Amino acid sequence: MGTLAKRESLGRDELEKLVTLALDEAKSLGVDQAEVAASQDIGLSATARLGEVESLEYTNDRGIGITVYKDSRKGNASTSDITEAAIREAVTKACSFAELTAADEFAGLAEADLMCTDIKDLDLDHPWDLDADAAIALAIDCENAGRAVDTKISNSEGATVATNRGVRAYGNSHGFVGSYARTSHSITCVLLADADGVMERDYHYTSVRCADDLEEASHVGQLAGEKTVRRLGARKIKTTRAPVLFVPELARGFIGHAMSAIAGGAQYRRASFLLDAAGEKLFPDFMSIHERPHLPRGMASAPYDSEGVTTYDRDIVTDGVLQGYILSSYSARRLGLASTANAGGAQNLIVPGGGKGKNELIREMGTGFLVEELIGHGVNGVTGDYSRGAVGHWVENGEIQHPVHEVTIAGNLRELYPRIAAVGDDQDVRSGIRCGSILVEEMTIAGA
Repeated sequence: MGTLAKRESLGRDELEKLVTLALDEAKSLGVDQAEVAASQDIGLSATARLGEVESLEYTNDRGIGITVYKDSRKGNASTSDITEAAIREAVTKACSFAELTAADEFAGLAEADLMCTDIKDLDLDHPWDLDADAAIALAIDCENAGRAVDTKISNSEGATVATNRGVRAYGNSHGFVGSYARTSHSITCVLLADADGVMERDYHYTSVRCADDLEEASHVGQLAGEKTVRRLGARKIKTTRAPVLFVPELARGFIGHAMSAIAGGAQYRRASFLLDAAGEKLFPDFMSIHERPHLPRGMASAPYDSEGVTTYDRDIVTDGVLQGYILSSYSARRLGLASTANAGGAQNLIVPGGGKGKNELIREMGTGFLVEELIGHGVNGVTGDYSRGAVGHWVENGEIQHPVHEVTIAGNLRELYPRIAAVGDDQDVRSGIRCGSILVEEMTIAGA
């Protein structure tokens, strides 16, 4: 990707100039406030299946979005054409749209004194000089390693190697203009195994900011193969109530439901099972959730949010008690609160573990269900009702007994969160929520 990407890539300075051009144009048209975001994403993705190239994709997307505010009315427009004439036209369109929208007293930029004045280097930009041939070779090696694990692996959905570099620039009429670049690289393998006419599927992946931190492609394939074979012989279990242990990649989603419920939009729309819950005890005493936006190479690190507000460390949950919400300037104004620098979402949520890994928690659970995949979207953000199809392994006497499929786990999140018995220290760092395995003391498991 190296030479081609460098030749066609816009730099931070170029994007900032486009942002400034749009802001100047908006000011000349007499708006009260304006904000502009410009971006470019360049990526390469190669997928191999059954030893052959299945797809090869190169992307080069760029665009600019303009939002203006006039008399409490908001208008926005965007364009992928970054010529000066096209940008000026987009600004004019945004201004004309603002004349047609209803006034909203809460609309507008974040407060000027919250703007970021020190754009920290968070070590997010690590381009991978990967060409198409090298990406294809890695994908084939990854899949071959997985298929070689066991003769029962009969098919594949392929292995994919992907790399992306994105540059973002943002500015507004407070005088703030900033930019930074970030990269992401990943290797994924999905395999299928067959035994007695029953087919099972599983996968493994690695995802990082810097390619030096990737797991070896052959290791990714090998783990995908081993996980797939372990699913063979899966069967239903009888309906019961028992402890449930979520593996880290699912535990982060379990915590994520709470974070969605405390987002400002859910709160001011009165559409949350954690409505007005700040100050309430939602989790056990041993649980905390930290937000750490400035982690080097973090998958959700950012020096400022999407409104230019300086990000900062905060504790969202302390000793099980919810400390506050996740707010942009708009949602904060709707709620009579202050922005928490979360326009665009939370940045690097960390759930500290209690010193035990997954295997120790399996032993501690004794008898219960180890959940390794969830199916469907059965989570009601308004009521907290939780019902998901699940795949995993049944555990007895602290040891895995057999794989399980075609069951459903259910409960209400308001009741399930206080029932968390332990959080593992086997954190999954591949996303914006860093969480280890989570053991819930009891859930309904609907089976045969």
